[in-house]
Amino acid sequence: MRLKVASYNIRKAIGTDRRRSPERVLQVLREIDADLVALQEADRRFGQRAAVLTPHLLEEHSDWQAVGLGTRAASMGWHGNAILVRKSARILDCEQLHLPALEPRGAVSAEIALGGVSVRIVGMHLDLSGLWRRRQAAAILSHVASSVRSMPTVMMGDLNEWSRAAGCLRDFGSSFRFADTGASFHARRPIARLDRIMVSPELRIDACGVHQSPAARIASDHLPIWAELTDT
Repeated sequence: MRLKVASYNIRKAIGTDRRRSPERVLQVLREIDADLVALQEADRRFGQRAAVLTPHLLEEHSDWQAVGLGTRAASMGWHGNAILVRKSARILDCEQLHLPALEPRGAVSAEIALGGVSVRIVGMHLDLSGLWRRRQAAAILSHVASSVRSMPTVMMGDLNEWSRAAGCLRDFGSSFRFADTGASFHARRPIARLDRIMVSPELRIDACGVHQSPAARIASDHLPIWAELTDT
């Protein structure tokens, strides 16, 4: 199995120049060219919470489809979390994960068949509070552990964790390994590793990094992170 995965907080497509440009976000995603992508802040905040990357934009200008999560008709994700997969992929299952939180927070999960292999993807955007992040990490880990089907698992997202090894990172690290991608926030001067990719023991991280193209430095306040994976 060979997969390239990526995680990207697209900030509702509002760039560091304060302009909203879904086309610019899609340009960055095409530069990375990952097989599976976890997005955060993928829907607008108010009204119908419409998807920033519309179905038409994805269909006409990309090789990805959005995993249908059964949310609002105009939305792509669940509390802003969304998953993109290749159009050639088969979506075996997907669901919303309700997380304990003071403010609206959630995670999403999908089981994907691609290139003859199956993999589980979990996308998340965790709380600003360290206490609630740890509770959310426990809920996500419990969900994965209790899944009916056992398969290699990739968890990705904006963990909002400023420490390098404490808090929810220690919780996730008990069962998953972290890709050493590097600092991804703030896009103009990255100093914090808020965005993370974590893999189960069945997967090996062959390469990883932060995507720092000129377009990425302006498309969002986060830089996207990526990892190339194979089975062990």
